[in-house]
Amino acid sequence: MKLQQLRYIVEVLNHNLNVSSTAEGLFTSQPGISKQVRMLEDELGIQVFGRSGKHLTHVTPAGQEVIEIAQQILAKVESIKSVAKEYTLPDQGKLNIATTHTQARYALPPVISGFMQKFPKVSLHMHQGTPQQISEAASRGDADFAIATEALHLYNDLIMLPCYHWNRSVIVRKDHPLLQLGKPVTIEDIAQHPIVTYVFGFTGRSELDRAFAAKGLEPKIVFTATDADVIKTYVRLGLGVGVIASMAMDKELDKDLVAIDASHLFDASTTKIGFRKGTFLRTYMYDFIERFAPHLTKDVVEKANLLRNQDEIDRMFARFSLPIR
Repeated sequence: MKLQQLRYIVEVLNHNLNVSSTAEGLFTSQPGISKQVRMLEDELGIQVFGRSGKHLTHVTPAGQEVIEIAQQILAKVESIKSVAKEYTLPDQGKLNIATTHTQARYALPPVISGFMQKFPKVSLHMHQGTPQQISEAASRGDADFAIATEALHLYNDLIMLPCYHWNRSVIVRKDHPLLQLGKPVTIEDIAQHPIVTYVFGFTGRSELDRAFAAKGLEPKIVFTATDADVIKTYVRLGLGVGVIASMAMDKELDKDLVAIDASHLFDASTTKIGFRKGTFLRTYMYDFIERFAPHLTKDVVEKANLLRNQDEIDRMFARFSLPIR
């Protein structure tokens, strides 16, 4: 059994059982990968992948268990390399972050700016995507950190640490009727207008749906996007009222819009940062985490990393008073 063979079966899974795509991604040949996978299966006496002719069709039950262990082994190998680099190149390395547009555009810039000043030799890469894509990137090891709010059930193989709470604002043009109410806006008031907001499963969208459902109302959602700036563009066009994260309003760039605080209408959402279980965190990684969430010191993160599951982690942080943005 070779590490290369374990890497191949993991990458074949990551490429949706497409051996050609896997070969391209690993800069090797398709026959070479197929041969190594067969050799591993012969050695183990099981099939890792089911086949139809020359095509892989599914992962077998035994193969699923083998791949899960292979992922853990490869992660440990990367951790060993990280330990060595921590001693030989303590201020150099790479940091890959997978996150949403709202975090990348509004929450992370000052964090990254300070981080890069302190660690100029660290190459930082940001990948934006949906919660599903963020989860998969972190699970595969393509991202060191996942930063997200929604769909936390996707992160069952990651350690997710709470960073801050946030809520929403209703954004409208300056001539909108909601500004003439003379009272705090209600769900019933918003329900009378078309709504422009996030795609379901994205950046706190589920809280909006729950708030309407609690009132027995159906939101008139006419346009959805993953990008708060796109949502604001269509609010400007008069397509509807926007419901976005309050942090996504820029006082300078959005002077033509009015933000109505909606924290009394929707439950707060919690942004979390996560990494794979068993990951060896470099010094600069601890620094990044603490810059993003000052209560997540190295000691706190290490204690959370020793807990058995996410429920224990959540109980640990239940006594923390998180900041609100």
